Amino acid sequence: MSSHEQNSFFRQRRAVLAGLAGALVLPRVAAAFDVPDEPRLAKHDYGEVRRHFRTKLLQKGPAPDKYEPLTAPADAEKIFYRSGYGGELELAAWVSRYKRGRTAAPAVLFLHGGNAMGIGHWQLMKPYMDAGYVVMMPSLRGENGQRGNFSGFYDEVDDVLAAAERLAHLPGVDSGRLFIAGHSIGGTLTMLTTMSTHKFRAAAPISGDPNAFRFFNRYPQDIRFDDSNVHEFEVRSALCYAHSFKCPVRVVHGTEEAHFNDRADLLARRARAVGIHIETDTVAGNHTSALPAEIEQSIRFFHGVAA
Repeated sequence: MSSHEQNSFFRQRRAVLAGLAGALVLPRVAAAFDVPDEPRLAKHDYGEVRRHFRTKLLQKGPAPDKYEPLTAPADAEKIFYRSGYGGELELAAWVSRYKRGRTAAPAVLFLHGGNAMGIGHWQLMKPYMDAGYVVMMPSLRGENGQRGNFSGFYDEVDDVLAAAERLAHLPGVDSGRLFIAGHSIGGTLTMLTTMSTHKFRAAAPISGDPNAFRFFNRYPQDIRFDDSNVHEFEVRSALCYAHSFKCPVRVVHGTEEAHFNDRADLLARRARAVGIHIETDTVAGNHTSALPAEIEQSIRFFHGVAA
């Protein structure tokens, strides 16, 4: 592959994962590991597994995407939260400007697409704010020039959990009505986070990939962990821990992104087998064009769960 072709590939790939461009047909990069057609269903609770497992990073460094400064949008404030072992990471987040009412407001923790946070992601949040939610969008370790090592769907879950704790304690926020949603990479992290805590009333992963084996087969350049250890893939795969969802979940994808939704039905079957409330659906469009309608559907889902 020529240098020009390589640069073109990475530009396209980042745009799709960030959720800021239309659907693109991406070149396939060969991977060195086997992709099981149906990853095993683990017997242990995902939250318990996380308490004992530590990912082994063979390459340490920042998240792979280009980024812009984390200057807060006009309708948001920039705050910080602590994550990492002993709280050594101070990470930025944007929170919608809101007035404290007589009653505490519900809140949505929204996880952006891609591996860097930008204004384009925040512009999608207006429907949540219009619906009465306080919105918090956290940046994660190694993103946007911040400290911490990118791990690809594992240590980042700790950041999301820490951000949720920060959101729950904001003045005027109802900690009993916290919801979580996310798009693309944020959708995958939404699933894994929801398996790790009882903090959320409901979750809406949008265009997330429940199968890390397939994701990293498609994007092997993002593997920073020991890929000789199958368990490293399993702890990044919602499919393997489908019994661990701890709140109602609505999994949705665009009709034109089959590579994201080809395992949603299996995820739902596994979760329903133990009585978990899980819904699946598709919305007309691709990875980005379907997003506004998917966000509107997530709001209706949250309203229904909280009623």
